Amino acid sequence: MNIILANPRGFCAGVDRAIEITNRALDIFGAPIYVKHEIVHNKYVVDELKEKGVIFIEDVNKIPEHSILIYSAHGVSEQIIEQSEKRNLQVFNATCPLVTKVHMEVARLSKKRINTILIGHRGHPEVEGTIGRYVSKLDSKIVLVENEDDVANLKFNNDSEIAYVTQTTLSIDDTSAIINAIKIKYNNVIEPTRGDICYATTNRQNAVKELTEKCDVIFVVGSENSSNSNRLKEISTRAGVPSYLLDSADDLDVKWLSNKKNIGLTAGASAPEVLVQSIISKLKGYGALNVIDSIGVEEDITFKIPKELILKN
Repeated sequence: MNIILANPRGFCAGVDRAIEITNRALDIFGAPIYVKHEIVHNKYVVDELKEKGVIFIEDVNKIPEHSILIYSAHGVSEQIIEQSEKRNLQVFNATCPLVTKVHMEVARLSKKRINTILIGHRGHPEVEGTIGRYVSKLDSKIVLVENEDDVANLKFNNDSEIAYVTQTTLSIDDTSAIINAIKIKYNNVIEPTRGDICYATTNRQNAVKELTEKCDVIFVVGSENSSNSNRLKEISTRAGVPSYLLDSADDLDVKWLSNKKNIGLTAGASAPEVLVQSIISKLKGYGALNVIDSIGVEEDITFKIPKELILKN
């Protein structure tokens, strides 16, 4: 058996930044540090930070006043910001800059009173934060659509200005079909200047598409609540390749390797490389001999952390 690794895979710049912000806050201020929602959607990362003294919360009003609070990479609504200010919390914003870009788009559309469609998954924290950046008026609002049927049920005037934005971690193929449905239904559609699906999501989806052409089975390292990891699994499954989402090497079932020659392995943008390596070790124990690194897009993007968290010598 051969193991074929997708490239790129694993941590993106936004996830790297969010985890670094959290660790630096711990180094400077000490535990406890509070984080609104999971800093990123990965069980290994969250458990490791919990051991260091990070407390993950959903209700900001339950945080003791004057505590340190970090907003997760998924972003938060205006209401959460207001609640944080009322409790006099010292806040560090770990929202991915590419999510912030969508938030700014939505805020501008809200001020212009332009009805806006958000393409995304209901209940996802990024979606909740983005919706919370739009101040609804009597004559304008933001609505969530998850599929083409939702678009068909929209009641906006077909000739009025309609804008759309998207969650950053969606499937490019699914989103393009929904966008097409919006353009067919409405005559005056305002599109984002640049697409909202982030570069890392696009690169990882393209990399897994390449794996589907070479592999008999594909493993995606990522947690169940990770949107981008689930999209990778969906893409390979649709291509007809048996695919499995693994939180860790413990989830690997040897039965999945029966009569398989080429094993594809990738990781969602919130999954650390240490998990990939542990799965490689287990696959070698099951008889995999060669590890082949695919040639892929090289990512050299980095995002700055808050200056208050830059450690002085």
